[in-house]
Order: sequence, then C-alpha cells, then structure tokens
Amino acid sequence: MACWRPAGLLEAEVRYAFARYRMDIAGVLPYTIEWIHPDRPLTDEIVTALRVGYLRGADLWHIAVALYLDATISSELVFITLDQQQRAVAASLGLPT
Repeated sequence: MACWRPAGLLEAEVRYAFARYRMDIAGVLPYTIEWIHPDRPLTDEIVTALRVGYLRGADLWHIAVALYLDATISSELVFITLDQQQRAVAASLGLPT
C-alpha cells in the first residue's frame, strides 16, 4: 500500500518552480529541505500578515511560518515564492524575497 509523503510533493513543487524558469537542477536539489513544526500557534504572525495584505490559507501559513522563523533563528532567511501577492506581503513585512 502506498504512503503519502509530503516531502515528495514539496520536491515536486520546487522542481516545477525551477523548470518553469528554465533553471537546471538535474539530480539532487542544491539544498536540503526541512519541515518546520512551530511549538505554538502562529496567530500573531497570521494577524500581522493580514494587516499587510490579503492571502489565501496556505499562502498565509507560509508567510506566518517565515515570520516565526525570522524571529527564532539567527541565520539569513530568504522567502521564495512564485505568487506575486505573497511576494508583496513578504516584502512589506521585511522578508527578503
């Protein structure tokens, strides 16, 4: 019986994005992908993002997680998206896009 693996879907989405812009990433991805599991609700981040602009559920969640990470880690974070509205909200919140 097959098992649904979200990492496989994420890899497909990343490879699609690179292919769309004709960027070659044959073989192994040039970076690792890690799952983020916040240790608390992201209500504050969601409200903050909605104050800047309207986003649909999953797009809003990605922005909220980026805000959570930006406040939690000390390394540089770059927000990558193909969605113009999501990019505009991320940039307005100070996230490098």
